[in-house]
Amino acid sequence: MTRENKVIGKVAAAAVLGALLLASTGCGPGGADASGDSKTSEQPSATNSPKTGATGETASAKPGEASAKPGGGSAKPSGGSGNAGGAAGKGDGAAIAACGVGDVAFSAASADEKGVPVRHLLLTVTNTGNKKCNLYEYPYLRFPNAREPIAVIKDSKDAPVTLAPGEKAYAALLANGGHMDTYDTNTVPLALQGPNPGGKPGDPVNVTLPGQVAFDDGARVTYWIPASGLALRFIMSS
Repeated sequence: MTRENKVIGKVAAAAVLGALLLASTGCGPGGADASGDSKTSEQPSATNSPKTGATGETASAKPGEASAKPGGGSAKPSGGSGNAGGAAGKGDGAAIAACGVGDVAFSAASADEKGVPVRHLLLTVTNTGNKKCNLYEYPYLRFPNAREPIAVIKDSKDAPVTLAPGEKAYAALLANGGHMDTYDTNTVPLALQGPNPGGKPGDPVNVTLPGQVAFDDGARVTYWIPASGLALRFIMSS
């Protein structure tokens, strides 16, 4: 065999081998894999896109439900505030009440020297009850047929006085200011006032005075004050 024949023989053999390899590739496992890949590439586009849409709808629905739950939860705080309001109402009901004439006792003493006409008086109120009570404003003193109650000394204004059982408070009373027309009496009608200034006072009680005392239009009284000496300071210079 010549050299050329050998070359031709090798080329022919290579061509046959290549044809055999192509044939085996088209029919073997490799071809099945390619066919499987083709089907796989089509299935995700057919099956995953509806799932994505469903997932999107579900996701959008859940936030809606979540937003509704906080709204429902907000009802609980409002209910709690209602309970707090109820507790506050109970606290208001337990507040200290104003003193009534049935809760206290009154007395009047002269602050003048013996042997001189009584002009300066010390009014004392004592809590005879079993609970604390508040004294408001000043003693409301108005004689029968008088045009006005006895005027208050405004500079003596103090905070309401809270009296525990057995405790006392004081008001100083100047009976007259040297005017001509006088009203002589041995009692003075005293009423207690409530927490609202200008409100109607309670029913009066007659407080016994230390003897016959002359009152005129110059009479003045202080607010209720916890200390007797402080109360008298407002009238002793008059």
